[in-house]
Amino acid sequence: MIALSYCAPFLKTSRRLGAAIGRALLRTCAIGLFALACVSQAHALREIDWLELIPPDEVAELERLADSGQMDIDHDSDLPAPVFGSARTVAIMNGVTGKMPGYIVPLETDDRNRVTEFFLVPYYGACIHVPPPPPNQIVYVRPQQPIPDVEIWNPYWIEGTLHIQDQKNEVAAASYSFDAERVLPYQ
Repeated sequence: MIALSYCAPFLKTSRRLGAAIGRALLRTCAIGLFALACVSQAHALREIDWLELIPPDEVAELERLADSGQMDIDHDSDLPAPVFGSARTVAIMNGVTGKMPGYIVPLETDDRNRVTEFFLVPYYGACIHVPPPPPNQIVYVRPQQPIPDVEIWNPYWIEGTLHIQDQKNEVAAASYSFDAERVLPYQ
C-alpha cells in the first residue's frame, strides 16, 4: 500500500505526460496530412481545353456554322477545303500553367531522332492534311528534354505553361506556344 501511494503522483504525471504526448502526436499528424494534401493539390495540374484557346464569339460563330451545315466539306470536290477559325487568341490564357492533351506533329529532331520541336494539335492527322487547323488551335512546343520514340498517331499530355506567341513555318502557323516541362503519353 505504501508503494502504491508513493507511486500515485508519478502515475498521474505519467498519464498527463502520455496524454500531452498523444495530443502533440495527433497535432503533428494532422499538420502533416494537411501539408500533404496541399502539396498534392499543388501538383494537380489544371487541364487546358482546346476550346479555351478560341475567343467565345468565334466559338459561337463556329457552332452556328456547324448547325447550319455550312461547315460540311465535299470530299469529292476538286476545290480546296474551306478554312474555318482564326489566329485570334484569348488573353487570359497567357501564362496559364497546366496540362493539355493533343497529338504531336514533329518539326525538328536531333541526331538521335528525338523530337526537339513540334506542333501540338487537337486531333490526329492535323497539319498532315490540308488545310491545317486555324492558328489558335495549334500550339508550338519546344520541350525541355528531347522526346524519344514519338508515335504521331497516339495522344500525349503536355505539362507546363501556355503563352500567346505567334510561330510560323512551312507546315502551319500557331498562335500559342507552350513551355513544356513534361511530355507524357495520354492515359
